[in-house]
Amino acid sequence: MPEGVDDSPANARFASIAKKVKMGKRTEKALKEKAAASTSQEASEDDVNKVPEPYTCTGHFDPDFTELCRRAGLAPSEIPTVVIRAKRPGTPPPPDPKAKDPNPPEEAVDVAEEEPKPKTYVTKERFAYFKPCIQVEMENEDKPATVTEVYIRGWKIDDMMVGIFKTCFPTIEKLHTINFWNTGLTDKTLRDLAAIFPQCPNLKNIVIEGNPIPEEPWACIMGEDSLIINLSLRHNDITDRGASGISSALSTVTTCNKNLISLNLSHNKITDVGAEAIAKGLRMNRILLCLSLASNRITDKGAMKFGELLSRFPLTHEEVVERRKLLRDKGSPDRGSGKSPPPSRRAESKDRPGSVRSGSHLDKGDKKRDKSSKKKDNKKDKDDGKGGTKKADTWKKDASRHSSRAETVTKTTKGKKTTSSKDKKGGAMPESESPDMVEAINPLLESVESIEGQLWIPGNRSIISLNLSRNEIGEAGLKSILLAVQYQITLANLAPNPALKGLMRLSLGRNPIRADSEAYQKIQDLMLTRDPFYKAQAKSPDGDTQSLAG
Repeated sequence: MPEGVDDSPANARFASIAKKVKMGKRTEKALKEKAAASTSQEASEDDVNKVPEPYTCTGHFDPDFTELCRRAGLAPSEIPTVVIRAKRPGTPPPPDPKAKDPNPPEEAVDVAEEEPKPKTYVTKERFAYFKPCIQVEMENEDKPATVTEVYIRGWKIDDMMVGIFKTCFPTIEKLHTINFWNTGLTDKTLRDLAAIFPQCPNLKNIVIEGNPIPEEPWACIMGEDSLIINLSLRHNDITDRGASGISSALSTVTTCNKNLISLNLSHNKITDVGAEAIAKGLRMNRILLCLSLASNRITDKGAMKFGELLSRFPLTHEEVVERRKLLRDKGSPDRGSGKSPPPSRRAESKDRPGSVRSGSHLDKGDKKRDKSSKKKDNKKDKDDGKGGTKKADTWKKDASRHSSRAETVTKTTKGKKTTSSKDKKGGAMPESESPDMVEAINPLLESVESIEGQLWIPGNRSIISLNLSRNEIGEAGLKSILLAVQYQITLANLAPNPALKGLMRLSLGRNPIRADSEAYQKIQDLMLTRDPFYKAQAKSPDGDTQSLAG
């Protein structure tokens, strides 16, 4: 045993106790580390399972769209970039003729000097042109909240992207145009987008082109709550099935789209069946102003349906029944308010059938009542339009809004502008001094003409532009359209209506028409006078004609 080492039992026991204490501290430390590791692991699992708070859009499209894509799980390289839409360079101003040297002498150009790059295009990196991006137009490029138009071209919009648009589009206050070209829309994504459009406060123009959908659910964009004014559906392979749905969305006997004024259905596959359906949808519609069916498959049969629509047509049984309901409600204002109608005079006459009128056998009491009621009738004549039901009032409001679109209310007469229907003293002006205030009515309440047991009403005169070019319309279709144009001109001369001016532009080019077609030449001559920018030729003192066109 070495010297200096105490080998007593006390020292041995002390050494064993110290060893146990060290082991206990190590065990406690290991347990603490293990507990900390388990706690951090549980916290990380909670973070993974925890649902992030929903993102609140600020109305700035670029940062909102990028953040929503990041939260949806897209990698930064997969997020479509938001870029300013390229614009065509403006036309340089004409040279000032008063300038001293309008054409200064050209200086000698050094041939070796490199020419500057043109500014009509922008170069990009390889394949960057094909990367998905969203083009936007803004009122002020320095203010990100002024996005007015959104263009998406050439990449697929899936359900995830529609969900992102659903969150950010309604918050863009100034957005008024959305343009989707060749974006691979499906029936579901189109319906989801259609549900977003009414939530955008100022959205008026929708362009969806190059998106053929087998189910053809195009009518969902044109619902009764739709605020869209201009709709373009070109190159979507729309057939008669889709045209039928669009027809029902335009109008039925009891409903009507109240905002759409321009519809472009060119470059589709609509035949005579679809053209007949669209013409049917325009029977009760007095809001649509411009319709294009160019580059379809419409023949003489479809053109005849439009000729009938534009001239006059007989009412169907369903329309006659609805007309009687409107006339009944208009004649008794108390029906709409729930009050009991006044007793009918038919009930007082027991021995005379209700369908037979008597103009000579009136008792004295009836004569006195007639005399005393003349004053009341005169008062009622002054208060036109106060009676009627909600349905009739709705048509009046919609048509008055339509008339304000068709022509500007502010006119210039003899150098003075009249922008109000009140005079300087604040009183109301007479009706003769405010011809623009037109009271339009439901088409079913227009004057009718009975022909061979059918009720005929004037056709649709609210359409001012119709494009039927590049179809298969022949001579028979042209004659039908010619009769319709002649009828509209005659009716406009006999009973002019500022809100219903009739066709002003008609396109029939590139149809299988003979070059010497008399009907086509007559249509061209008549439509020339209908052009609002046309000015007749005036004769000079020498007898020669001089054109006054601007």
